[in-house]
Amino acid sequence: MDGTELAGQILYTWLTLVFGLILLPSAFGVSLGISEIYMKILVKTLEWATLRIETGVAKQSALKNSASVGIIQRDESPMEKGLSGLRGRDFELSDVFYFSKKGLEAIVEDEVTQRFSSEELVSWNLLTRTNVNFQLTLAFIGISLFVIGTTLVGQLPRNRLKNLLSELVHLTCCRICVRALSGTIHYHNRQYRPQKGGICVANHTSPIDVLILTTDGCYTMVGQVHGGLMGIIQRAMVKACPHVWFERSEMKDRHLVIKRLKEHIAHKKELPILIFPEGTCINNTSVMMFKKGSFEIGGTIHPVAIKYNPQFGDAFWNSSKYNIVSYLLRVMTSWAIVCDVWYMPPMTREEGEDAVQFANRVKSAIAVQGGLTELPWDGGLKRAKVKDAFKEEQQKNYSKMIVGNGSLKSELD
Repeated sequence: MDGTELAGQILYTWLTLVFGLILLPSAFGVSLGISEIYMKILVKTLEWATLRIETGVAKQSALKNSASVGIIQRDESPMEKGLSGLRGRDFELSDVFYFSKKGLEAIVEDEVTQRFSSEELVSWNLLTRTNVNFQLTLAFIGISLFVIGTTLVGQLPRNRLKNLLSELVHLTCCRICVRALSGTIHYHNRQYRPQKGGICVANHTSPIDVLILTTDGCYTMVGQVHGGLMGIIQRAMVKACPHVWFERSEMKDRHLVIKRLKEHIAHKKELPILIFPEGTCINNTSVMMFKKGSFEIGGTIHPVAIKYNPQFGDAFWNSSKYNIVSYLLRVMTSWAIVCDVWYMPPMTREEGEDAVQFANRVKSAIAVQGGLTELPWDGGLKRAKVKDAFKEEQQKNYSKMIVGNGSLKSELD
């Protein structure tokens, strides 16, 4: 056998393995059981390592657990109580110490910025694995097929065949990419999976949230325009399926999104639209403010809660620290991506309920189901400074206490 025949044989064997062990199982959603065996071995190994580490250091472990709750003990009492006075008292120089204390608390550990850094582990997970060749091969196959497949499907006229092929490409390639991450996903309450013509809203930890959800069903996606590798994927996707990408800073794009959502809920045969109302990635510990736009247009909302297990790998994307390629490499060099997905009963806007109240009700339901902390803060604070309105509100509250004093009023008069 000469070199050409040997190369041809190797290529044939490799393609056969790729088709038989990767493409076909992914297309039909069949698991070969390799991931399950891998996870069982990994769990046993980590349990053994944890027990070895914790032997004789129970006291230190208790200190770590207590420290993870917070660096400092916060005083959550209102301003009136914190200043030890009633409404209408005079200004006192000691008030300065109260505001200084509050400022230091915010600097040391505020509720917002700590949600944009990786979740801290209280146990060791054997650091990270170093052999990433297989994961990179799977990722390359999945992304390449995704771009090529969606581009080819995009050349077809819009009809039922195109829709079927688009769904097949999305499902197959997303399943391959999840396997590249050694993903193990536990879906709960599948009877509540988002239905066509509805709007699916979920908490947002990472771009791989899309892969996690699309592994179990297809969606029309709404999201921010990206550059680089993510931009290439987005441009390929929109050719095969009417996804909606927008620029957050462009007001006209916001109106386009609202228009697209209204048109969508009018057609009950369209794929459910997937939206992450937080507008940015949060570190798997909390749910932050849901933007009200998705809840103003009516229709049925299908809430979904996603919670990753940080013991096996950190799924959070700190976009201010890592680009998408660096992030994916970090994820693929973790032991595994393990997460739970809870489909929840559909929700509709109640009579007399405005969009903000509806958004908060959906957010609360997702937070409770996923065991996440519910926060009122806007995730946009990740990129922007605190609005002047928030500062002015605190200033007004304090001035009301001072101006409410009768003697001070008479002096001002």
